Amino acid sequence: MSSAAHTSASTRKVIVAGAQLGAIHVDTPRSDGVKRMLKLIDDAHKQHVKLIVFPELAPVTFFPRHLLEGEDLEAYFEQEHDGDATQLPNLKPLFDKAKEYKMDMYLGYAECTGSDHVHYNTSVYFSGDSGQVISKYRKVHLPGTFEPYEREGATNQLEKRYFKPGDLGFQAFRAPGLVNDTLNKKSGVEANKLETLGKGDPILGMLICNDRRWPEAWRSYGLQGIELLLCGYNTTAWAPDLIGNDEKTSTPETAKAEALFHNKLSITYNSYANACFSINVAKCGVEDGKYPLIGGSCIVDCDGEVMIEAQTEEDELIIAEIDLAKCRRGKEKVFAFEKHRRVEHYGIIVEQTGVKEPDLL
Repeated sequence: MSSAAHTSASTRKVIVAGAQLGAIHVDTPRSDGVKRMLKLIDDAHKQHVKLIVFPELAPVTFFPRHLLEGEDLEAYFEQEHDGDATQLPNLKPLFDKAKEYKMDMYLGYAECTGSDHVHYNTSVYFSGDSGQVISKYRKVHLPGTFEPYEREGATNQLEKRYFKPGDLGFQAFRAPGLVNDTLNKKSGVEANKLETLGKGDPILGMLICNDRRWPEAWRSYGLQGIELLLCGYNTTAWAPDLIGNDEKTSTPETAKAEALFHNKLSITYNSYANACFSINVAKCGVEDGKYPLIGGSCIVDCDGEVMIEAQTEEDELIIAEIDLAKCRRGKEKVFAFEKHRRVEHYGIIVEQTGVKEPDLL
């Protein structure tokens, strides 16, 4: 645990955990995955964890690699009818356990909405203090293809086929009771006054997997004062059809090394550039004996330093005490947005999607 995470007088310290999951196979019952997750919650509680973060699509195999239809596909989705994720039959034991321990939880799963039956790759934030889900996020940057690759043996990534792009945007939220002695509306103070910045309930945001590679997503949260970013992922270690390869990534070993490097590059830089901590958690290992997913789960501080990193590709807890007061230096100095941003020059970022090169000479 990095000593950079401590101050002697801060009241904004909190013990957090990333709950990495090892491989979950096509024939693994969802209930088995949930049991493994419940054990991680129990273990985290014994170590006084206040917030636990699980991976993307946590209790099931990474099914978008397979071409599925009808009931075979629907079996992976949680069917929401009343909008209360805590009552989803497959996931209710996890919410009940978190509620018992008054533990906050980030949980990723495949969501099927009610009557309109729309599919999303989703995460929710459960507040142990309030006993309910207080925020939902739907993955925005869906990777892969709609149609499967024709080459025999290719590893597919069919999220564009199975999910709609998220429609909730990047909405930061406050987590009640996560740290002590915070300002709130009852305190009689106004938000966004210089003397109140960084003193309310912690400001959090959520991303899912590929989103972490897109700095626009992080910056959207940074502009809301985010102090802690949560991200679960399932990232392939070897899929040349999907990612492409060259002399640097011509073998499964070198491709995996690059994937781990890019994972760490994305989360360390963006944590630094937005002066926020981040908890980044993998489902990893070799699923079904032939589909490798990277590990590399880690907790990163607000200066971009890795505080703790998973050492295995199995179920593993990574735990750190973080001090959210540390975010103020970055937010008020190097990345004091109100002093240094020049939005008049950033229009191209939101005005176009694809690349438009300058005219040929």
